[in-house]
Amino acid sequence: MSHVEPRVPLARARVVVAGLGVTGRAVVESLGALDGRAGTTVTVDAHADDADVRGADAADPEVVARLVADADLVVASPGWPPAAPLLAAATAAAVPVWSEIELAWRLRVPRSRQPGQGPAPWLAVTGTNGKTTTVEMLGSILTAAGLRAAVVGNVGTPLVAAVLDPSYDVLAVELSSFQLHFTHTMSVQAGAVLNVAPDHLDWHGSFEAYAADKGRIYERAQVACVYNVADPRTEGLVLDADVVEGARAVGFTLGTPAAGQLGLVEDVLVDRAFHAPADAVDRLTYAAELGTLGDLAHLAPTSPTADTPAFAPPHVVADALAAAALARAHGVPARAVRDGLRAFRPGAHRIDQVGLLDGVAYVDDSKATNPHAAAASLAGYAPGTVVWVAGGLAKGAQFDELVSGRRDRLRAVVLIGVDQAPLADALARHAPEIPVVRIDPGDTGSVMRRAVLAAREHARPGDTVLLAPAGASMDQFRSYAQRGDAFAAAVAELEH
Repeated sequence: MSHVEPRVPLARARVVVAGLGVTGRAVVESLGALDGRAGTTVTVDAHADDADVRGADAADPEVVARLVADADLVVASPGWPPAAPLLAAATAAAVPVWSEIELAWRLRVPRSRQPGQGPAPWLAVTGTNGKTTTVEMLGSILTAAGLRAAVVGNVGTPLVAAVLDPSYDVLAVELSSFQLHFTHTMSVQAGAVLNVAPDHLDWHGSFEAYAADKGRIYERAQVACVYNVADPRTEGLVLDADVVEGARAVGFTLGTPAAGQLGLVEDVLVDRAFHAPADAVDRLTYAAELGTLGDLAHLAPTSPTADTPAFAPPHVVADALAAAALARAHGVPARAVRDGLRAFRPGAHRIDQVGLLDGVAYVDDSKATNPHAAAASLAGYAPGTVVWVAGGLAKGAQFDELVSGRRDRLRAVVLIGVDQAPLADALARHAPEIPVVRIDPGDTGSVMRRAVLAAREHARPGDTVLLAPAGASMDQFRSYAQRGDAFAAAVAELEH
């Protein structure tokens, strides 16, 4: 732990805050609110005009060396990779580097609604895909149980701000691999890794390093480590974790659950992990009913034709089971799981139908920013019915498995993005019979309008034009949200 603990108490520590975006500013504010704070805080950001160290100085070797020499602690924003000069220099000099999550864990305050029970416990979610849907489902379930809960972390309020509010009973925490990398002492009540597929390899350096950072969520888990039965890597991360004695491995599955798992029996979501005390003699003979697939029907994409039933996609059902497992680990009753899932409404840009024209549905899933997410999105549609709008920053990912596994869903593909070659090459190798339209990226402002027009030419009644890009957005858009908004605006132009 020598590289984890500052040389002096946090109140007196000289702290360098790397990054002055939303996270960094929340860190600065939280440090300022620390009782008896006597240490100094220095902010570093190449692009923030109000940072103490900015512009070229943020990477200047001499400036970095002075910052590290004077620092007791560096708190890194999630966008800063370990190889960034300041973080690499701090690590080499044995100056502790913390994530905002680590700082938040140290700053937690006791609950006011449950005196004597300590700080609000954390129910935490990570994974390559599905994090936001799962954590928001979890928040809805906790609220349905009458608890004062907040959805925080990688979505919503920065965690370092939420932990200073004593009125919360429990926190539903979304964590990215970036946030977990420099997190050292966190001990969640229950944590889940939904899935692990190649992503952010440019940041982590390798798939193994990426997966290992995801697995940090299980370290020191107190009650349960929730894993995906369909993804053996997640169970392997549980087996590798050093947990609190008595913490259990709890799987979720779209099949019939074994003892100690949550899953489906026909169309019923059931719990065979938390349904009875561990010492109950008959606990293996029954399960608790948590809800049905009908409770998730409102999360299905609207069918383009009235005679085609709509069902929640498999990955959404899996997210619901993971959220239920975390809530049950906190002691939430089965009825609250059902009520919370019924009440849940997803955020924008997640399987969001934005138009229906000439029998063709237009669906915005711009949040599908990697191949694994795009594969899950495509899986929800019938074979040969999707005109797929795809492309963006690959972040080191490969597309062969995505294309070979989902080629049956495709009627045509419209490629956007500045670097279309990796996905185009995978389509040529694995789906040469599928028509591909490549949109010239030169005029970024009109790219989505041209893409939607091209997709319309290929779509037939009963089809879906699906924006599930399988890549990040920053090559042509500010964010996945702006990309989705551009898609919706282009569809609206068609309708008028």
